[in-house]
Amino acid sequence: MALPEPQRITVAGTTRPEVTLSVHDTGGSGPAVFLLHGWPDRASLWTRQVDALAAAGYRVIAPDLRGFGDSDRPEEVEHYAMRALRGDVLGVADALGVDRFALAGHDWGAVLGWALALSSDRVTRYAAFSVGHPAAFASAGFRQKSMSWYMLWFQFPGVAEQVLPAHDWQFLRAWAHASFPEGHPLPQRQIADLDRPGALTASLNWYRANIDPATFVPTEVPQVPPIRIPVLGVWSDGDMALTEAQMRRSSEIVEDFRFATVEGCGHWIPQEAPERASELLLEFLG
Repeated sequence: MALPEPQRITVAGTTRPEVTLSVHDTGGSGPAVFLLHGWPDRASLWTRQVDALAAAGYRVIAPDLRGFGDSDRPEEVEHYAMRALRGDVLGVADALGVDRFALAGHDWGAVLGWALALSSDRVTRYAAFSVGHPAAFASAGFRQKSMSWYMLWFQFPGVAEQVLPAHDWQFLRAWAHASFPEGHPLPQRQIADLDRPGALTASLNWYRANIDPATFVPTEVPQVPPIRIPVLGVWSDGDMALTEAQMRRSSEIVEDFRFATVEGCGHWIPQEAPERASELLLEFLG
């Protein structure tokens, strides 16, 4: 199993610099589905789901998002703000001649997916893996904030860049990869990606551009418009960073919300439970 050969797609806009993204497109004639990975990943997170969806007749589009994989890595933090990230996905859709599309996202890809579901009428339905609606996340309580400690640590330029790679990425392996059996390819792929010049800082810029320590603990629950397209929220009970509450509370913001738990699974659901993740997507999209 392997992703289709990537193509290089350049997107540009009035509020962001031009970037070139590596995009895997199965090119099928069926309904389009975008799959968005998170930190610190690339499109190959979704390899098994690409295969399953393509076999079911969907056109599947999986980009390496800016700062990751083989896509461009702008240096400036502000070039990773959510408005630029949204523009990347819509720009890829435009370049591929895709008008409307279903969407799935994991981790930061899920946050980006929520932003697209809220702001663009081109999204027909959305499957969020691991990360609930930002307003639900913000109001999920102290346990969620304590599990998200690293988001604040990542704000200090140079600090995580020094600690994470030390002793052959010992901390990252113990914290983020503990749920993987020895020899699983995902940890090694992530570390190899992050070990490239400038790649770790580029990946951390997603946090630095979109997490504000001043509002990390909100004094009021954010008031946001409802999301009216169907949404599936998928959470795993072995996630080291995210609580069930932040996903379940998304139902307060989404008019048509469905929830699924993947048991015995860590954070990277598409890789750690690939059959179940594919099954849930096919059921939801069908």
